[in-house]
Amino acid sequence: QVQLVESGGGLVQAGGSLRLSCAASGRTFSSYDMGWFRQAPGKEREFVAAISWSGGSTYYAESVKGRFTISRDNAKNTVYLQMNSLKPEDTAVYYCAARRGGMSWHAPSYDYWGQGTQVTVSS
Repeated sequence: QVQLVESGGGLVQAGGSLRLSCAASGRTFSSYDMGWFRQAPGKEREFVAAISWSGGSTYYAESVKGRFTISRDNAKNTVYLQMNSLKPEDTAVYYCAARRGGMSWHAPSYDYWGQGTQVTVSS
């Protein structure tokens, strides 16, 4: 029912910034809680951040807290991930995901996923 398309990835030097966008289809985007996950080659998928349907609550992995900010614009059917002070260990494919029923860190609890966008941080 929901299609998600990520964009905004690229190559950046350590200490730099990127803003990822996730555009959603459908008319019920505002009813979904959204999350960002990432996966580096040979590593497990990792939770990054989540935001409630209203945008009133956010939740971050300890590894990105204070550096990344998740936000959403329901009028544009879009969720964002602002990434500052990037580190080489942030290099990964970043995925956005959607679910109902509340924010979650648990990837299998999400119903819909985008195809991902590559973020590469050089040292």
